[in-house]
Amino acid sequence: MAAPRLLLGFDYGTRQIGVAVGQAVTGQARELCVLKAQNGVPDWNRVEALIKEWQPDAIVVGLPLNMDGTPSKMSERAEKFARRLHGRYNLPVHTHDERLTTYAAKGERLAQGQRDGYRERPVDALAAALLLEGWLEAHGGA
Repeated sequence: MAAPRLLLGFDYGTRQIGVAVGQAVTGQARELCVLKAQNGVPDWNRVEALIKEWQPDAIVVGLPLNMDGTPSKMSERAEKFARRLHGRYNLPVHTHDERLTTYAAKGERLAQGQRDGYRERPVDALAAALLLEGWLEAHGGA
């Protein structure tokens, strides 16, 4: 199997799911959008539209572990979401430790807002970009 070149990253949540796109060549990712979810279930038509538009080689789903590295209840739900993505779209799906990515995204968004005068915006897509960059860094883009 060839190394993935283009990836979609998902920051899973029960009400919102952040989505980012990244590429292995640069190791960088950028936020795309935030999908609304009902009890963790997204509009699968929107997910499919993103898959068709971006045609990723693989998907990375953030794994919300406890601070001590143990699985949380949300970890189980994120892993189930990852399995559903794989089952629906037959793409390689990886999970990646996302501890502190939302915290970092909130700090970055706050700094950006103070600098650029933005109102507060959802951080889920930015968190998805940060976790995707973390996965790319950990895997050398492969």
